Amino acid sequence: MRPPVENIRVSQRARDILIKLKRKTDIEHWNVLCRWAFCASLSNPTKPVPLTSSPDSNIDMTWKVFAGSLSECLPAMLLVRAMQDGVSSDKEGLAAYFRNHLERGISYMQNVDGLDDLFDLETTEKRRCPKL
Repeated sequence: MRPPVENIRVSQRARDILIKLKRKTDIEHWNVLCRWAFCASLSNPTKPVPLTSSPDSNIDMTWKVFAGSLSECLPAMLLVRAMQDGVSSDKEGLAAYFRNHLERGISYMQNVDGLDDLFDLETTEKRRCPKL
């Protein structure tokens, strides 16, 4: 399956959260934190709010770097979720929907103070939300 975007950029606000997360969790790569954020957002059954901010930070990565070994799985998960939420499955619709999920997931992580909090966030989301 094709990725929803080729290059991924985040907002300046998301960049600031990711910088703090790198420091507090000792996770050194943006892509790991962004993947975690994306999955955290997908686990929330509500539709993410469309963003009004632009991807204006200097964090820029390819889909291959973002997704890693999950490069085939993540677009499929996004497409299934988009269909559940009634989101257009065209390239532009999926790209915007992906970015909404990524930014929402990063915002979920803004109060994380360490790896324990990150694991707690995932556990809480799994308990609160049904599986896709």
